[in-house]
Amino acid sequence: MIHPWLEPLWARVIALEERLPHALLVSGAPGLGKRDFAEALAARLLCESLRKDGEACGTCVPCQWRKTGNHPDLHRLVPANGQAAESGEEEGEAKEGEAREGKAASTQIVVDQMRMVQDALAVTAHRGRRIVIVDPAEAMNAVTANALLKLLEEPPPGCHFVLVSSQVSKLLPTIRSRCQQWPVPHPDPGQFRRWQARQDGAARIPANLLALTGGMPLAAQRLAGQGAEARFERFVADLRIDALDPVKLAGQWEDWLKKDKAALAQGFDLAMLVDWMQRWVSDLAMLRLGGRPRYFPGERETLEKISARMNISDASSCYNDLLNIRRVVTHPLNLRLYLEDMLMRYTAAVGRTVRGARS
Repeated sequence: MIHPWLEPLWARVIALEERLPHALLVSGAPGLGKRDFAEALAARLLCESLRKDGEACGTCVPCQWRKTGNHPDLHRLVPANGQAAESGEEEGEAKEGEAREGKAASTQIVVDQMRMVQDALAVTAHRGRRIVIVDPAEAMNAVTANALLKLLEEPPPGCHFVLVSSQVSKLLPTIRSRCQQWPVPHPDPGQFRRWQARQDGAARIPANLLALTGGMPLAAQRLAGQGAEARFERFVADLRIDALDPVKLAGQWEDWLKKDKAALAQGFDLAMLVDWMQRWVSDLAMLRLGGRPRYFPGERETLEKISARMNISDASSCYNDLLNIRRVVTHPLNLRLYLEDMLMRYTAAVGRTVRGARS
């Protein structure tokens, strides 16, 4: 089913019919359903018996092939670690093979994957149309991107490319220029309510997680499914303390990241923790600039008390420090020192450190 905020794009697909461009770039923030849209589009183009609403029937032979992952005319290019733009659930053969060899699966879409698609596109389609989904497109390395560019310049007959991206600026300008760009809009309140009404009670999204994701329903839904609400409460409770000891809190957060088996099993990691920290500081900066908190609106009173101790320069510097810290989150040399450094920068900016803490 097409999400309500995607319905205008879906209506555009139906209106274009056979005039659909050979290359689409579906872009927008994570959590908006870009991948769902790309998959629904591929299903429509391959289906032999469309429903009245324009979606694939799900029962014809091509639909059955697609559902089992065996459609010879549908090609998906995702990183070997399976981390597609909207979902981390797919794990391909490359990941399994590398794991057996003791290697970390690649986070890139590599040229060997593109060459396999090139070889497949060189032969006649089984059912007329062929679809290539690249997700996320910014995961292509330079060699892969140039190989794709050649295909976009001289597309095989009956082939549609659907690129999914949350960071369009990272794509080659020449690739962007050869795609028709379809940005995915943020849901308005009415669209969100319609989407929320379709969910069963267990799938309803807590307001604090929706705000934390910047109003991205699917991202918030995934967080809720991962049990993130309890971790959210702990995070804000740790930062509500009037006088933080960055060294002590770093030790507590290190244990949280290393020893909380439930959190680890549900995908809570250092990258997520640092991301939340960035959003917390972003709200502090917004308050100093006269705005409203975007990610932690329920903590406005606490944020106002903290931001009153800062000036705009402190807030901006702290946010920039966190951006730099975030860039090395996948390979900190020492987790404890990494956390101490982050929290010391934060407490220095907000002036909320206990006497005697290391500096």
